[in-house]
Amino acid sequence: MTRLATAYPLSAVRALALHTQGLGESPRRRRRPSADDVYAEIERVGWVQIDTLQVVHRAQYLTLWSRLGSYDTGHLDRLLFDGGNSGPDNGRRLFEYWMHAACIIPLAHYRLTMPRMRQCAEGRDGWHRSWVRDAANAPLLQRVMAHIKEDGPLRPADIRTANKGPGTWWNWDDAKIALEHLYDSGELAIGNRVNFQRIYDLSDRVLPAWVDRREPDREEAVRTLLEVSSKALGVCTPAQVAHYFHAKQAHARPLVDRLIAEGRLVGVTARLADSADHELVVHRDNLPLLHRAADGDLRPRRTTFLSPFDSLLWANGRDLQFWRFRQVLECYKPGPQREWGYFCLPILDRDRLVGRFDPKLERTTGLLRLKRLYLEPGVRPSARLAASVARALRDFMRFHGARDLAVEHSDPPEFGARLTAAL
Repeated sequence: MTRLATAYPLSAVRALALHTQGLGESPRRRRRPSADDVYAEIERVGWVQIDTLQVVHRAQYLTLWSRLGSYDTGHLDRLLFDGGNSGPDNGRRLFEYWMHAACIIPLAHYRLTMPRMRQCAEGRDGWHRSWVRDAANAPLLQRVMAHIKEDGPLRPADIRTANKGPGTWWNWDDAKIALEHLYDSGELAIGNRVNFQRIYDLSDRVLPAWVDRREPDREEAVRTLLEVSSKALGVCTPAQVAHYFHAKQAHARPLVDRLIAEGRLVGVTARLADSADHELVVHRDNLPLLHRAADGDLRPRRTTFLSPFDSLLWANGRDLQFWRFRQVLECYKPGPQREWGYFCLPILDRDRLVGRFDPKLERTTGLLRLKRLYLEPGVRPSARLAASVARALRDFMRFHGARDLAVEHSDPPEFGARLTAAL
């Protein structure tokens, strides 16, 4: 592997990772972000993860707030669903499919998902492989498709089991599996959501006419996704490139090695948070940015909060390697086993992850509760930090329509007091 001789400092790799994720510089707009701004941020990071939890705004909206500040969430909905419109001239620019997990993806990448769709259609991938391989289920798949073709888009809530009332024509469990399989295989797409519930429609009706549907072979698709991922990550280990879209290492690693051999990924040495030197890779298009970061020209200045599902944290282990910060989502743990809280948001201040807080928005009263607020060990609860977090928190409250704030527990206590005073 060709490797640059320079050993880069931790500050440079942090700055590059934050810059390529849109988290380096503070937004300085004199106007509210537009739909084009929303699209540009998704294009920058590649894809944005979807999640159902909504103690505050759901992950897909929060990820964009972290980069844009307060914006109209309707922009994202319109880019993704265009009000549920169908037909070749609809205005969608985004779609939902599997990438790192369930994600929102630019339609420009649609063709790159088609090899996985084919594998799902053939029963070689997806959650329901054994169900699909059972020939007895083929008639149900045909009935579901015929129903949507004739009667239009369908919600899972429209499905009822025979045990829940008369007049039903399918079993709920099997029918839901059929919908999911037809979605995974590309026959159906998510045409809209109502109260976050998926509405399935034919892909032919959901996709605009301009979308490229020429299927690449699997190797071309994975290779291209590896390049998109490496650009978005900025700098990472060779194995972490594949983490960005959950590619299997057995298939992805030989392609990563080939990209390295071709010079599209470049090996670099950097000293990370453990004070040891590590071998990393950078996409060649990002090398000038890494040099600027090493020269001090890319200086992270933003203070913001991150969704637990933020793409900055997707590469396994990079939270500890770069920031000596352990990101853990504890909502699935029993309450007594939680160390920090149900849905903690990491606090990014400049180039450090300095703490976290566990929020709960009381939507009826407009109260934002910080049930727990923590600073990381060694982080001083300075007046400057309190002022920066307070500035971000004011915009966070504005974004959520919150009028009041309550800090219920702070560690250290003085930081909570300073933060409240700064607000």
